[in-house]
Amino acid sequence: MVTVEIVTIGNEILLGLVPDTNSNYLCRVVRGMAGRVRHISVVRDEIEAIGASIKASLEQGAELIFTCGGLGPTDDDVTLAAIAAATNRKLSINEEARTFVERRYRELAARGHVASAEITEPRLKMARLPEGARPVENPAGAAPGVVLEVNNTRIVSLPGVPAELKAIVEGPLQSLLAEVFGRGSYREQEITVECGDESVLAPALREVARLHPDVYIKSRASQFGPQVRFRILVSSSASSAEEAGRMIDVAISDLTRALVAAGIRDS
Repeated sequence: MVTVEIVTIGNEILLGLVPDTNSNYLCRVVRGMAGRVRHISVVRDEIEAIGASIKASLEQGAELIFTCGGLGPTDDDVTLAAIAAATNRKLSINEEARTFVERRYRELAARGHVASAEITEPRLKMARLPEGARPVENPAGAAPGVVLEVNNTRIVSLPGVPAELKAIVEGPLQSLLAEVFGRGSYREQEITVECGDESVLAPALREVARLHPDVYIKSRASQFGPQVRFRILVSSSASSAEEAGRMIDVAISDLTRALVAAGIRDS
């Protein structure tokens, strides 16, 4: 079983301003691929704090380390500098990463999302990687993910924006995850329903779970009341992303029919 550790980076998390949804998501991904998350740490946006956590994970023999956050253009985005320091490597421009950043800002400028495609120093910062690292394309943002191998450990650095992190994990990172875990892909989808009483929802969930034993279906409980909406997580792992997605689609289709029969509406 692959041993995984997660390092979440951000003052905003420690201040209670932003919840750490990234670690929660990565735990589900790892579980779905038959791995085991052994430890999660949350540290400040400081080179020393990040570096100490990385070193501790390496010393404990983690086979895969995820870092979340700190890859952006601002001065407090110091994750890659911390990894470079912790692994005694230089931090320098990676040409593949630079090409990605340049292309992304040309696309953003063409859409009118940024004023200019100029590669300024803050933007160029996102292309500075530890020696020996390689970038991973970010389908949803401007900062690439980064993979660095240190002896028998892979350090995978992901953006802190949840949508970007998820887009990388479920897209370009799939080949590496398959190599590490030796099995397929994890997928999940969440739907929301209008239902004030989870006990009314339970029979529909039970029936669909019986029909789809390889799909995990779980409602997120809340309080009682006529305006209450329940979130239902539907997730699966399979030999490929396509197969996992198909399993979820079929289960959600059956779930929708069961909910309608029970008088419960999607919201």
